[in-house]
Amino acid sequence: MKIASLSKICAAVALAAVMAGCSSWDGMSHRQKSTVGGAALGGVAGAVLTNGGILGTVGGAAIGGVIGDQVGKR
Repeated sequence: MKIASLSKICAAVALAAVMAGCSSWDGMSHRQKSTVGGAALGGVAGAVLTNGGILGTVGGAAIGGVIGDQVGKR
């Protein structure tokens, strides 16, 4: 199995897990929603900037989550 195929499968599984986790979106506070949104956007941005690198994706998600948390403070 090629690495490209494996990474696509992993991305699909991760997306399914994220969507299942969002089923409780209505019970979240504004700050929690901002944190999740920031982590998602940061993960995508990190993946794009590092051409799908694991550390870039995880780092982007972590930084995006912190920024989203701070923005959602109100």
